[in-house]
Amino acid sequence: MVVLWRRARRKHGEQFIDSYPYQQFLDKRLAQKRPELTPAQRELVFDGLKDYFHLCNIAGRQMVAMPSQVVDDAWHEFILFTRQYQSYCQQALGRFLHHTPAEAMASPTIAQDGIKRAWRLACHREAIDPKAPSRLPLLFAIDGLLGISNGFKYQLDCMAAGKADSGYCASHIGCSSGCSGDSGGTSDSGSDGGSGCSGGCGGGGD
Repeated sequence: MVVLWRRARRKHGEQFIDSYPYQQFLDKRLAQKRPELTPAQRELVFDGLKDYFHLCNIAGRQMVAMPSQVVDDAWHEFILFTRQYQSYCQQALGRFLHHTPAEAMASPTIAQDGIKRAWRLACHREAIDPKAPSRLPLLFAIDGLLGISNGFKYQLDCMAAGKADSGYCASHIGCSSGCSGDSGGTSDSGSDGGSGCSGGCGGGGD
């Protein structure tokens, strides 16, 4: 019975996340925050934000890292609509999703685990082999795609490409800092087969 309830709640959250009018609340504010983005690019950012909330829904009560600076910017703006955000979290996730800087985590390994979980879940959602990816999931690709100046740029294989110092290596994910969704507790789903999760906006500051 409990398992069926969890599945039903997760399905409800999935439908709610997909149907929410993010642009209605956030487009104007994101345009002010990131004036270099076109309307089409901002729409892609909201797709990324939607993806992030899907990952949090799948992860249950584990913490999930935010690998994109520009999507994190949109998340920051959403949180400022406090009542709408609180209601959204309840409908989408069944709990309030806190925004927690990695430096506030209990240990660095929590942040490291977070980016690993985000990678596994994002790859799974987009049918990508996380151990041998042919492309980057949107959340890991978007800062590079949009040329975000302070973004987190991931390479599929930094070492092979001779770009070890040019960004974060998707093929060697395991270290990050920044901010994360902190829903507290441990997962009741075990959906990604990992341990604890938290972390940051790719590998940088809040």
